[in-house]
Amino acid sequence: MVGNPRPWTTSKSHERDPVTTYWLGVDVGTGGSRAILLDSTGSQAAAVSVAHEEMIMEQPLWAEQRPENWADASFQAIRSALAAAGISGHQVRGIGLSGQMHGLVILDGHHQVIRPALIWCDQRSQPQVDWINQRLGADKVLDHTANPVLTGFTLPKLLWVRDHEPKNFERVRHVLLPKDYVRFRLTGELATDVSDASGTAMFDVVDRRWSLEMMDGLGLDRAILPRAYESVDVTGTISELAALTGLATGTLVAGGGGDQAAGAVGNAVVEPGAVSCTLGTSGVIFAHMEHVAYDPHGRVHTFCHAVPGKWHVMGVTQGAGLSLQWFRNQFAPGMSYDELLAEAAESPAGARGLYWLPYLMGERTPHLDAAARGGWIGLTAKHTRADLIRALIEGVAYSQKDGLDLLAALGVNVASIRASGGGARSPLWRQILADVFQKPVVTMASDEGSALGAAILGMVATREYSSVLEACAAIVRERDFVEPRAEEAKSYAAGHAVYRSLYPALKPLFPRMV
Repeated sequence: MVGNPRPWTTSKSHERDPVTTYWLGVDVGTGGSRAILLDSTGSQAAAVSVAHEEMIMEQPLWAEQRPENWADASFQAIRSALAAAGISGHQVRGIGLSGQMHGLVILDGHHQVIRPALIWCDQRSQPQVDWINQRLGADKVLDHTANPVLTGFTLPKLLWVRDHEPKNFERVRHVLLPKDYVRFRLTGELATDVSDASGTAMFDVVDRRWSLEMMDGLGLDRAILPRAYESVDVTGTISELAALTGLATGTLVAGGGGDQAAGAVGNAVVEPGAVSCTLGTSGVIFAHMEHVAYDPHGRVHTFCHAVPGKWHVMGVTQGAGLSLQWFRNQFAPGMSYDELLAEAAESPAGARGLYWLPYLMGERTPHLDAAARGGWIGLTAKHTRADLIRALIEGVAYSQKDGLDLLAALGVNVASIRASGGGARSPLWRQILADVFQKPVVTMASDEGSALGAAILGMVATREYSSVLEACAAIVRERDFVEPRAEEAKSYAAGHAVYRSLYPALKPLFPRMV
């Protein structure tokens, strides 16, 4: 059921400047780049998305994109946002950046892209993960980075290039993450932030610095790494070359954050007890942490937060919104997502005993298994397409519940869940989440998430607000919440137990499914 909106916290009054100024948030996603413009109160003046080219998938579980396309799309989105708002670039005081994490952008000595980027969902580097663990020891990797090394992370992707494309590897002089390539094109600076760097497997999350132990232990050149800043630090200014975006030269650019940390800022998950669920291409269950805590088995990630001096822990479903996108593209190309979800509502809770494993790109939480494969389990001749779609949505929710349970085991106190991303726009999906989580699910007044968080980080970097906490208190608002239903929650608890039994039963078979 939907309740009345509740205030997140008391807002401090914040008067608009006599001459209106704006802040720009740019989010470099998987499907596209988005630019939003906010004034000092958080009111949105414009928001524009520009789609990226389709992922390059030459083999199963491979995924690449061209960094140049990210920059082109981001520049176009910025120009269009300025035009839509009817403002000059000189009115933009600061810029924050966000983007998909883990992607490997490699540049040569002339700062030219060497090859397409292996992105977050690319799973080809399991042999390199095994080599790292053999060379350093899995326990040492945890000691150095607070996380196990995974195929999705940046480091094994770099080693894959070393092992399979030695001529390209010899040319590597700089390694960047996706949003940081866009930063380089805007400012000429080679930089990243601590939240995004945390997902590289080359970063000391506890001490918020690059892990020289990882680099030296693997015989890698430290000089290829960019400088790592806190998310609210100024990392550079708009260069003359970037003036084609319509922005004024000298405009400050903040460190920004990886998409999940920036999205958490946009959802005000910036203090103890705050938890979010983001359903984009991937699905992420995310909690703010005052101090470092990590799962000894590495089933959830512990990273630096975009809030200076704080951390976060998160569990990741690789194929969350991707599952629905895949279904539509393959089986219902003429239908909208709203139409698919309306059809799913025709199926009862539990989808008549049908289960979906969302392992279309392997899986992270809780299995850490690049070889995992997706599929429906329990199909009968009686099942309908509505059941297939409903099971898909429920399977993603079950996977996110696995992550939520791990967060609770680390001591996270979960009162409610703030939902965002494309999946959270669906009332059906939000209700299923509430029933599966057995917690209220809250939606925010703005669903911009990462782009909003990026803009807020730009505000703090330019001293419009003194802290991320203060900025979120002034800008971020809840819209409504959905309460779990007792009967459905009981049914889903039983369904989750069945769901959790499926992966162990199938795991021995996955490596043979080639």
